[in-house]
Amino acid sequence: MKTAVLLSGGMDSTALTAWRQPNIAITIDYGQKPAPGEIRAATAVAAALEIEHHIISCDLSALGSGDLAGSPALGIGSVPEWWPYRNQLLVTLAAMRCVSLAVGTLLIGALRTDGAHADGRPEFISALDQLLRIQEGELRLEAPAIGTGADELVKASAVSVEILAWSHSCHVSEYACGVCRGCRKHYETMAELGFNPY
Repeated sequence: MKTAVLLSGGMDSTALTAWRQPNIAITIDYGQKPAPGEIRAATAVAAALEIEHHIISCDLSALGSGDLAGSPALGIGSVPEWWPYRNQLLVTLAAMRCVSLAVGTLLIGALRTDGAHADGRPEFISALDQLLRIQEGELRLEAPAIGTGADELVKASAVSVEILAWSHSCHVSEYACGVCRGCRKHYETMAELGFNPY
């Protein structure tokens, strides 16, 4: 059976893709503000790694909140980019495509630090994996890097700096704003890896 990865184009999913070398990469434009930048980055990464790339588009911006949606946060999420049921949504949409592509396992780039929100925790990944397995297609969901930090994942992946340079982590724009949590994490991780952009 084939393996697919949810490739947002961010640093984590880029490193995961380079590390696990799946057959297929899936990028989803669900109406998030940085979607054009994410698609541009994911397309470049998939091409560089010679991985089949699928893009799914469905505008759900009216259902979003916070930085990713460009609207006020609802106040029940722990981080400013919190979007209701986002990971559940992304996995569901990717799973729908996976079934038609004979994919047996879907990879998601959740890390140890994603435990700040419920849908980034191991118990959430386990529950969603169980839900997918009892349905037609019996798709598996795995988060191979859930116990690591971003710098650890990048090191383990041995991803080249040329490919990593394509990654887009901004939460608010198709171009790096430099100040959102996504941009700050990107810069901090690059610094931890010894890459100084200045």
